[in-house]
Amino acid sequence: MSQFDGELARVYRVDQEDRRADLMGDSDFDDDDDEYARPINEMTEDTAAMDVKRGKDIQGIPWEKLSITRDRYRKTRLQQYANFENVPNSGRNSEKVCTPADNGALYYEFQYNTRSVKPEILHFQLRNLVWATTRHDAYLLSHQSVLHWSPLTCEKHKVIDLQGHVTPSEKHQGNVTEGFYQTQVSTLAVKDNLLVAGGFRGELICKFLDHEGISYCCKSTHDDNGITNSLEIFEKPSGSVHFLASNNDGGVRDFDMENFQICNNFRFAWAANHTSLSPDGKLVVIVGDNPEGLLVDTNSGKVSRMQCTVAVKHWHSQFR
Repeated sequence: MSQFDGELARVYRVDQEDRRADLMGDSDFDDDDDEYARPINEMTEDTAAMDVKRGKDIQGIPWEKLSITRDRYRKTRLQQYANFENVPNSGRNSEKVCTPADNGALYYEFQYNTRSVKPEILHFQLRNLVWATTRHDAYLLSHQSVLHWSPLTCEKHKVIDLQGHVTPSEKHQGNVTEGFYQTQVSTLAVKDNLLVAGGFRGELICKFLDHEGISYCCKSTHDDNGITNSLEIFEKPSGSVHFLASNNDGGVRDFDMENFQICNNFRFAWAANHTSLSPDGKLVVIVGDNPEGLLVDTNSGKVSRMQCTVAVKHWHSQFR
């Protein structure tokens, strides 16, 4: 940790505690009077594009109150911060094959930053916990709940409360009817009207956003090392909706959401960290705790090894 990190922490400690008290309330998350029903501008100061043009920091950090400038702090952090890497020097090696970015180019344009919608990340490597399905719909994990937030209205509401007992409201073969208690979510996926949350113990919670209640709860694995690393929702050429769950137990499982059943279970000798599907849904790329990536035919199950660039197959590092 940089010597200046503590100073930043002190600036925000009281503010964060006050905000957490405001957000948590009586910790029962009553919809009548909790923060989910209140406009954000009533809770905390946010940062808009016009504020940044007037000189305000994008993250809302009051640099004028600190003894260090933003540029100096950034330089110090880059010098002192050590990335976690599974393969030594993989970050440096990847830079040799990646196209250098033009420092003067404009890739993104800042629009808005709100500090009252705070994503919850429980594992430093698993950060697939914020999804934007449209320009005005964002889903995230926060305070043991899955929330929907609208940048248009600056309001949020609870989609799934994970603090207590989550049970399915529909009957399907394989449904864990007793549900789950206090599920710790490691990854999230949302597409169209389907939301899937994956847990640290292989839990899967499926909810259709146009239906009341939870449609499906199951355990993808009972392995002690069954953390859900990633989820990928896709549509088959037939039009049926599926999702892929990648787990630390070496399994990649294909779930059919029309029948609520596993239709494929791919097994590997190493943890499956992420999967990406081709646009036609016929091929899937799987990467994990192995220096080689795999290409799998979703229909036949045929596996082909890929020659990946260093950036793809080795760079398993923490974000700066």
